[in-house]
Order: sequence, then structure tokens, then C-alpha cells
Amino acid sequence: MGYCSIEEVRGMIKADALNAIIGDEYIEDEAEREDKIIPIIEEAISDADGEIDGYLAKRYPVPLSPTPKAINKFSKDIAVYNLFSRIGIDAGEKESNYLTRYKAAVRFLENVARGIIDIGIHDNIQKANTGFRADSNPRLFSRNSMRGM
Repeated sequence: MGYCSIEEVRGMIKADALNAIIGDEYIEDEAEREDKIIPIIEEAISDADGEIDGYLAKRYPVPLSPTPKAINKFSKDIAVYNLFSRIGIDAGEKESNYLTRYKAAVRFLENVARGIIDIGIHDNIQKANTGFRADSNPRLFSRNSMRGM
């Protein structure tokens, strides 16, 4: 299970764009078109969630469960971008909205990774182990041990 559903992503794609995303052939039958787009959407979601986990793994154990609302939104945006990037996104056309939303998602995830943005995961979840450890020697001098000197 990903951070968003197939139905959520499919709902963001207009029917007239499906044939272009599927490939070179035009599929007139709506049911056949839907059958062919599902595995493509699944792959786009999987890629989006992998990208998200790459950013979040520095601060949180992944995959997240339950999925925070913001992560759901950005998973959908990245998945839709992944679908349209298969056919090329023209920055001067209506598809530029997908690129803009993708860039906003990446900025958000970078800020989460830096600790600037908190996604609200606190209950019973420890931050991911980053391998950092600090060891030191016992304290030699204190106010009490230095008293009178």
C-alpha cells in the first residue's frame, strides 16, 4: 500500500490524456484504456513513494503508517508528474502545472529532511537511526571538585 491510491491519482488525470500516457496507440474502448493505465499508475505511485521515503528516511522510519495528509498530497502530485514526464512535460503548456506541483513537493520533502518542517509524527515513533553517536570521557572537573582552588 502506498501513500496514495490508484483511484486518487486516476482522478487527477483527464480522460483525454490517458492515451498519451499509455503509449503510441489510440485505445477507443474506455474499459480497455482503464485496464492499461492501472499498472502504469501503480508504477508511478511506487516511484513517488520511493522518492518520498528517500527524503523521509533521515528523520522517520519509513514507510509511514498512517500516512500524513501532506505526504498523501505530495505522493499524488509526484505520481501524476511521473505519469506526464513519461511523455514529456512542456513548460510553456498546461502540463507546467504538474512540474510546478512536483517542484513544490520536492521543496517540502527537502525541508522535512532538514528538520525545518515537521510532518506531525510523534506518537510511539522514534526518529530514524542515522548512525550518529557521541561518546565522551567522564567529567573530571566540576564546581565541587574545583572548590577551594
